[in-house]
Amino acid sequence: MVKLSLLSSSTHLLSFCRKLTVQTLTRRSLCSSSTTTMSIYLQSHAFAGNPLIPKTPKSSDPFSPTQAYETLKTQLLDNTHLPSSLSFKVLPFRKGRPLASSTGGTSDSTPNWHLGWISLSECKGLLANSGVELSGESLVYLGSRSEDDVVYWAIDVSGESSLVPELGSKQLCFVELRTLMVATDWADARAMGELAIAGHARALLEWHNISLFCGHCGGKTVSKEAGRRKQCSNELCRKRVYPRVDPVVIMLVIDRENDRVLLSRQSRFVPRMWSCLAGFIEPGESLEEAVRRETWEETGIEVGEVVYHSSQPWPVGPNSMPCQLMVGFYAYAKSLELNVDKEELEDAEWHSREDVKKALAYAEYRKAQQTAASKVEQMCKGVEKGQNFSADFNVESGELAPMFIPGPFAIAHHLISSWVYQDAGDSVAARLKQPSGSTSNL
Repeated sequence: MVKLSLLSSSTHLLSFCRKLTVQTLTRRSLCSSSTTTMSIYLQSHAFAGNPLIPKTPKSSDPFSPTQAYETLKTQLLDNTHLPSSLSFKVLPFRKGRPLASSTGGTSDSTPNWHLGWISLSECKGLLANSGVELSGESLVYLGSRSEDDVVYWAIDVSGESSLVPELGSKQLCFVELRTLMVATDWADARAMGELAIAGHARALLEWHNISLFCGHCGGKTVSKEAGRRKQCSNELCRKRVYPRVDPVVIMLVIDRENDRVLLSRQSRFVPRMWSCLAGFIEPGESLEEAVRRETWEETGIEVGEVVYHSSQPWPVGPNSMPCQLMVGFYAYAKSLELNVDKEELEDAEWHSREDVKKALAYAEYRKAQQTAASKVEQMCKGVEKGQNFSADFNVESGELAPMFIPGPFAIAHHLISSWVYQDAGDSVAARLKQPSGSTSNL
């Protein structure tokens, strides 16, 4: 079982110049009890910790989806712009890309990206300029912040290409969510929160795009509850459809006896990147069973004990799967001889703790984040330049690092780095000796 406990003090990371909370993770296995220190100082995984959805207001609350939607429709119909107790902000998306802006970039500082929120009246005006009338059905409820009387919505404007130059004149542009993910400063709570909002919004909008028709009778579906669900319009069917989530197990397979882990490569990976095994859950299968089956199918390794680590929403997969849920585990190997399925993996190898620790130390995750942030700034200025992010994972001498693992935005990083540093102890000094990209609090 996994238990999380909060240390009584917080540390000041010199590289981040921010106070971050330190947590430890205690794991009790069937055979033994040990304490494992998490090694990435994050309040939550990337795409988790959405500040707009900690809880859904009751239906009578003006901030609830139903009540907010009624107020929204009234404001859309009202051309007199009478004052309202609620204000609305809208986040446009184009082909799965959220609208974004960038500020603060200087020769001495890295720019910061922000979501490109616009007011309801601005959204209405922009669409009107394209000959489109804004309707409530095209907006999807994201949540609210009652402290500032704002309700947040998302809209897909993929069909309105004329909006791109108009928004570009305001230094706003549509940016791939993966690019924003890499560009996010993982020590910045605001940026992490905005990334989670964007991920949630993209997942909902893409789900709407792939659920236009009822899977039962083929009838057209209509939006309900401010876009939080859909329903078949066929009166003889009226089947309810809810947002899709695809669960995926991701596991770090551990060879206890030889103090090493099993890492794999897929053909789609950037050069020299190694990561954890992963796979979708089959119907009727438990999470633990999926871990054992996927490991055996892809590598021929038999797994015994399976221990839960953490989970992460992953809304940057293919459009056909708008939101995957990555469920992370440690899996302890019972056999060691590899038989890699070359149709699934390019390769899989055992790596020692020391080799993985070197990979963590060499990879310049902060440099990759700064490069991506600068790319977003250039895009918003209309001067986009191509960049190979794998080039940032080099040793200080400029030579290519022999291997690296995914950055702090991925659960794989947390699984791997927490195993690497599990014997580092609980002292703050030990944590501060870790690489700047390997710092956690999940």
